[in-house]
Amino acid sequence: MDAPPPLSAEACYRAVVARDARFDGRFHTCVKTTGIYCRPVCPARTPLFGNVEFVASPAEAEAKGYRPCLRCRPETAPDYSAWRGEVATGGAWRGTANTVSRALQMIDEGALDEGGLERLADRLGMGERHLRRLFRAHLGASPVAVAQTRRVRLAKALLHQTRLPMAEVALASGFGSVRRFNETFQALYGRPPSALRRGAVEEAGAGVELSLSWRPPYELEALMAALAGRGDTVVGGVWSRALDRDEDGTAGRVEVQAGRGNALRVRVEAGRLEALPRLLARVRRVFDLGHDPAALMRDLGGDPVLGARVAARPGLRLPGLWVLDDGAVAPADRWPDPDTETLAEGWRPWRAYAALYLMIDEERPDAKRA
Repeated sequence: MDAPPPLSAEACYRAVVARDARFDGRFHTCVKTTGIYCRPVCPARTPLFGNVEFVASPAEAEAKGYRPCLRCRPETAPDYSAWRGEVATGGAWRGTANTVSRALQMIDEGALDEGGLERLADRLGMGERHLRRLFRAHLGASPVAVAQTRRVRLAKALLHQTRLPMAEVALASGFGSVRRFNETFQALYGRPPSALRRGAVEEAGAGVELSLSWRPPYELEALMAALAGRGDTVVGGVWSRALDRDEDGTAGRVEVQAGRGNALRVRVEAGRLEALPRLLARVRRVFDLGHDPAALMRDLGGDPVLGARVAARPGLRLPGLWVLDDGAVAPADRWPDPDTETLAEGWRPWRAYAALYLMIDEERPDAKRA
């Protein structure tokens, strides 16, 4: 496998100076003088260029020994499940990025908890060793380290946004025990998780309510209309779904609506808190929260067919499936018509988005017909 292209330090630093929200979650800034890592939008004073390094993921930052910033809270950044790599390069790099994207979504669904790394690699059609190499190449850390970072990310959100007892936070974020939960936070933050809880909101009735971030722009109304059009329940701007014990690991209900700022508000009422990571992963997929509009424009902005369409509506999102399948092609790269699939080869790894833009253009009343 070819070595991945490095992140452009200069481009990252410009985004940090501008606090550009479009880059939130695409990389993290590690400050050598303080030992912490931050989001590009961190409100703290911008460090000198010579005092920082940039990494592809929170897991890579933590593997290097950096601690999460308590001010910008990296766990609130938009998700990176739809990983596509930071630099547009050839087919081999894009193909392995697709594999990492699929693996991240499986990890969020609990793949490592249920069958370990060997089973995850089997589902992806590769060996354990090769999967570890791909993760280190794209995300700078092993699959196990990435999974641990994502558990901490959810636990930190629960500490800040809910009043769940510590034992329930540990359970809901995927830690096997309260002891392991406490030890992880002590090692990472130098303090127990209870010391990080401040300003959490009171629970409004039953269930857990959290905010899930997205990268701007984001056309939520268009996405809600698309979800309603395919048969999902959308009433008064609120998407909802009844949970099934066999399919979701718990009975209950989930609701999603617009939240404050660049975020959705998600309420989950579940009989088993252990199912929360899986449910939130499914909400992220349905609402395409891992999508990176800047990366899409980077790859398709110059396309003679799609460039103008993408530029006109960069906030469109792809309605995702609730249940993840083990298909060899990532959902973002699936072309709907097998008979014309070869014609869309140049749009990889964004063929599903290409189909979305073409379909919407055809549905416009004033669209030009050939």
